[in-house]
Amino acid sequence: MWLLKVIEFCLGRLFYKRRGYDDQCLFNSNAFLKHPKPSITITSPDCGGSGAQFTNHYSMFGVGQIPTLTWSSPSPADIKQYILVIEDPDGPLGHPNVHGIYCLIPPSSTSVSAIDLELLKEEDGKKIIKSGWRVGKNSRDTVYVPPRPPRGHGPHRYFFEIIALGEKLKPGKLTDVPTKEELAGAIDGKVVAWGLWVGVYESVM
Repeated sequence: MWLLKVIEFCLGRLFYKRRGYDDQCLFNSNAFLKHPKPSITITSPDCGGSGAQFTNHYSMFGVGQIPTLTWSSPSPADIKQYILVIEDPDGPLGHPNVHGIYCLIPPSSTSVSAIDLELLKEEDGKKIIKSGWRVGKNSRDTVYVPPRPPRGHGPHRYFFEIIALGEKLKPGKLTDVPTKEELAGAIDGKVVAWGLWVGVYESVM
């Protein structure tokens, strides 16, 4: 086990500079051309403001719980639906790693917590969660992937992106497990506001 950790650490240091793929995150896609700056304020009752350091509790080494997030919108009357996308832009693979996608979130929602993502059942690859939101595809085909950057690769940022839509996504026009690329096309012309909360975590020896 110790030897595997050392090997992982050495590889992490070797690829340390492979990070910072922010330009490939969803909020930098064409769907956000009319709204290039975030206008939704997001905070975490658990962890604090954006830029908070995650403890092991929120990582794959601990419980792996998603942080509770709350948000407020500057124009709630214009919002018909939300989506939440979670990405790690600092992975060494040349692109952001998707840790979670949740869509068809009603406009009355102003928070997300671990209870919302509780898995009730699976049907033909489709994950049914307590909130009723549709779960998209992430890097591990789970409901949510907790932070677990490679040892030696330094701190990773985790982008929690709340995106407000002025027009609802129609469930029948989405696949059962929508991908980030699919959503980027589906929300084009529908984005009215968005917000970003960042959590930071580093795997240590």
